[in-house]
Amino acid sequence: MNLRAYLSLLVTVIQGDFVEPPPNYSLTSLMDEKTILPCRYEPDAENTVVQVTWFQEKPDGAKEQIITAHHVNGKTAFGPWADRVEFKSNQPTKDSSMVIKTTKISDEGKYTCHVSTFPFGNFEAELSLFVHTRPISTVESFTVVEGQEFSQVATCRSVARPLPQLSWDTELNGKSVNRTSDSGEVSSHFSLYPLRNMNGTKLDCLVWHPTYSEPRRLKNQLIVHYPPHAEVSGYNGNWYVGLENAALSCVSGGNPKPHVFTWIRKDGELPKGVIPHINGTLAFGRPLNLSDAGTYQCVATNEVGVGKAEVEINVEESPPDDRSIENEMMFIVGGVAIGLLILLLTIVIAVTCYHKRKNKKLKRQLTEKKYEIMVEGTLRNSLSSLGVSLRSRGGGIAYDSLGRPAIYNNSRRGRERPLDRDEESRLRVERYVKNSSLSLPETHYHPPLTQLPQRMQTPDFLRSMNGSPIVPPDVGLRLGSITKNHQHPPVSSTCPPIRDDDDEVDEGLGGPASQEQPFDQDSETNSSQVSEGHSLPCQLSNGLLKYKRIPSPHPVNPHTSIIHKAQIV
Repeated sequence: MNLRAYLSLLVTVIQGDFVEPPPNYSLTSLMDEKTILPCRYEPDAENTVVQVTWFQEKPDGAKEQIITAHHVNGKTAFGPWADRVEFKSNQPTKDSSMVIKTTKISDEGKYTCHVSTFPFGNFEAELSLFVHTRPISTVESFTVVEGQEFSQVATCRSVARPLPQLSWDTELNGKSVNRTSDSGEVSSHFSLYPLRNMNGTKLDCLVWHPTYSEPRRLKNQLIVHYPPHAEVSGYNGNWYVGLENAALSCVSGGNPKPHVFTWIRKDGELPKGVIPHINGTLAFGRPLNLSDAGTYQCVATNEVGVGKAEVEINVEESPPDDRSIENEMMFIVGGVAIGLLILLLTIVIAVTCYHKRKNKKLKRQLTEKKYEIMVEGTLRNSLSSLGVSLRSRGGGIAYDSLGRPAIYNNSRRGRERPLDRDEESRLRVERYVKNSSLSLPETHYHPPLTQLPQRMQTPDFLRSMNGSPIVPPDVGLRLGSITKNHQHPPVSSTCPPIRDDDDEVDEGLGGPASQEQPFDQDSETNSSQVSEGHSLPCQLSNGLLKYKRIPSPHPVNPHTSIIHKAQIV
């Protein structure tokens, strides 16, 4: 039984304890489907069900017996119901529900479940049955012609119990009218003014009914017929005498498609050797001649009407000059080539400019790097020539702006009053010159500013000039550059005394402060030699007051005190 049938069941309990059906119960069933009418009575402990009978109420109020079941005699069905009904359970006195195997429209009505008990008598329950039918629907389109008056273009019909509802799903601007017949049929008619652009437009019919969970769609399209529209193709204006395989085609639209094509020459009959085909083609089966020129007309025909198109054919005596075509092709090819060349040049110029900018940037960077390397190399070579090895900045040695070790005034005078940088440098130079004039022998010789000739750079020549240990030429240049701007003190008859300033200079240059510099390894030896020179007696030689020369037990290193003092300056 359909479960929705229980929603409409109507039961009236007259007397007794019925579990099913509930009061005022009704159910709905579909035609040609199985229907179950519920009925179940539960007697008391002192009451017993002895018989169950089902009745149908007729339109005139009479009741027709359908089936009965006795607790002793068994089940019996009556009349036309004998093959169509049965009890749902094998024990009808406990579950008295009746099953209609195939439901008919005539089965719609009221039913009574009659229960006989002992000793309390009879009890009844009533319910109502409604029988529905599934809709039978159709949609029909009518062929209309373009230009006719407002007319019906489609009809949708449906038959069902209860009556269905109909609607249209379309974008057409039309009007629908619904009608209902006495036989239970519902119809809807759609009308409009037909146009050729409406042909093939969707015009669906929607059927609404309780037996459907959603409306049923009947697909349909509008059909509009219109006459053909013919066009002639195949002539390009350059036909000439002797042209082979020339042909004209008649292309035509329309609904329905044209099925007849007719070719006519308006100024006479078709030339000989010209063959018309059923598909609308007019073929010239021979080479063209001057007599083929003229006006040709194509007539396309369908069920609605005809469409005509014509073309005027000119036949030249000779073929068209191919040079013009070649010239046109040359112009086209030349234009394309020029455009490609311009594009290529633009790309090349852009790439070249890009690389030039990049090369300039790299060259500038390399020049800056080279300059930095040259400056650094020059500083390293200068310091190396002076016998000084560079140390890291973090090693405790301070450097001036030219990369040379800075000189600090550690004398008592310098500690007592601060001096500015320029004055302090000047005082250090003056003190160094004074000290050098006293401690170094033969310092009155000023080396030349330029490099000495090869002869003057020999050890014998240098020894004959000052009688001092051999000094390399580069050392002489350095000493000359240091002392050339300073005058020596006048020579007195006595040895110049050692002043307090000299001690301070020695303290700054060769004393403990200078000995702390790790790059001067010969500072102690040089200081001892200078001190020894101060203690020697003086003698007059060549009109000059000099210290006596005492042979040194050890050879003098040419890169000792002299180089050390030159480096400091």
